[in-house]
Amino acid sequence: MTRALIIAPVRFTDAAAFVREHHRHHTPPVGHIFSLGAMAAGDLVGVVIVGRPVSRHRDDGETLEVTRLCTTGHRNACSFLYGAAARAAFALGYRRIGTYILKREPGVSLAAAGWKLIAETPGRSWSVPSRPRADKHPIEPKLLFERSAA
Repeated sequence: MTRALIIAPVRFTDAAAFVREHHRHHTPPVGHIFSLGAMAAGDLVGVVIVGRPVSRHRDDGETLEVTRLCTTGHRNACSFLYGAAARAAFALGYRRIGTYILKREPGVSLAAAGWKLIAETPGRSWSVPSRPRADKHPIEPKLLFERSAA
């Protein structure tokens, strides 16, 4: 039997610790606008961290981005958190919310939460000759999903 999910506010430090412990391929982001948790029978089973868009082209003051979503694998927790993140963003007055997933990931949870695929981006490194960096994340192609306020 699947335990019912409820939404709860989560401090950034706690959300970051959850991501550090459970995320398959990312470390926590450096900050957030807000974070939410999915609770099942009093246990934290997932977090969503929402911040400003990473791409300067999407950072228009009306758009937020899910920068991390991580669960323990609890049934429906991903779509539950994507839906809650969108509702919270819209309640705060934002007009759009987006997120990127790896192209090899199915995106079923996003579709279930009413998000739409709007673009595919090529994988690339953050490192450039003028600003060398060591990549700590997958640099493969990604899919951009978005949900807009009604």
